[in-house]
Amino acid sequence: MEAKNKEGERKSSELFKFSGDWNKQSKALKAKYPKLTSEDVKFESGKELDLIKRLEVKLNKDKNEVIDILKSNYKATANVI
Repeated sequence: MEAKNKEGERKSSELFKFSGDWNKQSKALKAKYPKLTSEDVKFESGKELDLIKRLEVKLNKDKNEVIDILKSNYKATANVI
């Protein structure tokens, strides 16, 4: 069963779990979105929502769009040998 907040949206922690090589993923994000800086893509365990919020602001996207970008980016970088 999905956990929902007061707006009825799924919690982002349940939408997306960070995994894989974040260094590789952050480099790919910065290549795809040149306006992102190292600070924008800085990942700290337990502060995933901070990263998502920074990307929302910098990319002018909503939370679901950012999560979709991160999922797509993970798949793209995981398939690279």
